[in-house]
This record gives sequence, structure tokens and C-alpha cells, in this order.
Amino acid sequence: MDFLDIRIIDIIDIVLVAFLLYYLYKLVKGTVAINIFIGIVILYAVWKVTELLEMQLLSKILGGFLGVGMFALIVVFQQEIRKFLLMLGTTNFSARKRIFKKLNLFSETEVATNLPAILGACSKMGKAHTGAIIVIQRNNSLEFVKNTGDPMSVEVNQPIIESIFYKNSPLHDGALIIEDNTITATRVILPVSNDKNIPQRFGLRHRAALGITEKTDAVCLVVSEENGQVSYLKEGDFVLFEDMEELQKLLENDLRE
Repeated sequence: MDFLDIRIIDIIDIVLVAFLLYYLYKLVKGTVAINIFIGIVILYAVWKVTELLEMQLLSKILGGFLGVGMFALIVVFQQEIRKFLLMLGTTNFSARKRIFKKLNLFSETEVATNLPAILGACSKMGKAHTGAIIVIQRNNSLEFVKNTGDPMSVEVNQPIIESIFYKNSPLHDGALIIEDNTITATRVILPVSNDKNIPQRFGLRHRAALGITEKTDAVCLVVSEENGQVSYLKEGDFVLFEDMEELQKLLENDLRE
């Protein structure tokens, strides 16, 4: 009956492992890495079954593979590990609050960001073929890119966004950073993605948006100067949507996470 002798620390241990596995799943969900993650879990389960059945040869082979495979996992999950460590090391208080909200420790679920104003500006700029790139912070700090631009502290509203990206405006060249419901920087220089699989029709704005979403968990809106199309990027990839209403729902869900 030793299995009934459960300590409080054992319960805490199980809960922490459950949270860790859940967050790892959230990081890789919707990416190619999810298939690798599931494959590893299945392989680990088979290994434990072979140990339980005392299948020594197969158990040693699987155990050796999993042991050596840890180095390969670091390479395969490089982006996910980076995002996880950035999340743990963030010094932004509001970002930490959003992390707690993920764990349902806060009941607040409303999105602070004025999304209708942002999307309204994007839609209007698209019709006028005005290029724009808007980065919305989630959990990871964006200080390392904010320092490349001009600081600002203005509440998000549609006229301000349109005036920033107006073609004759001195602030239009570069990205705009939004934290919660505040524009915190303009003319920001973003890291450009080196992915060679990006279609040629996408220019420097889209490559910059891919770059920042590869290195952080921020989401990005890009308005094409050539065709006026609005693109939504997250986790180093394009997210498809049919209209602005669907885009707003996608943003609301992503900013709640």
C-alpha cells in the first residue's frame, strides 16, 4: 500500500510537470514540431513498456536512441526552446500577468488592445496602398528591437496609426510597436528572416515580420504597398483569414493566450 503514501510535495511535483507539458504542447501546437513531439511521446511510452515486459534488447536500443536523441531535439526544437526561455526570462510585468492568465490564475479575459482601431487603420491603408508593419507584443519583451526606433507613448487609435504610416510622415519608415493598448515605438528596425522558402512576391516588410515572429511570440500585421493586402503573421508563418472579422477573432484569441 506504499502507493497510497502520497506527500504534498508529490502532488506539487505532478502539477508542475503537467503545466510544463501543457505549455510545451501550446508552443508546438499548429507547427510541424507537433508531429515530432507526439512521436517522441509515443517512442518514450513504447520504451517504458519494453522495460516493464523485460524486453532487454529492444529496451536498450530504444533507451540508447532516446539518450543520444536529446542533442537532436535541441536542434529540432530550437525556436520553441528559445521562445520558452524568453518567456521565463521576461522582465515585463504585464507580460508576466498574461502568463498567469494562461494558467487561469486571473479571471480577466478581455483584450486590452484596441483591435478595431488597428484593423480599421490597416483596412484604410490597404485601400490607399500605404505600406505598414505593426508588431503587437504578447509575452516576450521587445526591448531589443524598440531600442532601434523612436520611443513613443500614445494610446492606440486609428488616426494616429494612419498618420504614422502616411507616406510623407517622418515616422512611416520602419515598424510600429504596440504593448497592451499603447504605441511604444515607431521607426523600429526588425530582424529580417533568412528563410529562403519565402515567395518572391513578399518584400522586406514581410521578411521583417517573419523575422520578429520567429524570434519572439509577438504577432504582426503587414499592409502591402504593392497590392494593399493585409497579412497576419505569427510564430514565423502566415496565418490565413477570409475577412477582417475573422482576423479580429484570430487576434483576440492569440492575445488572450
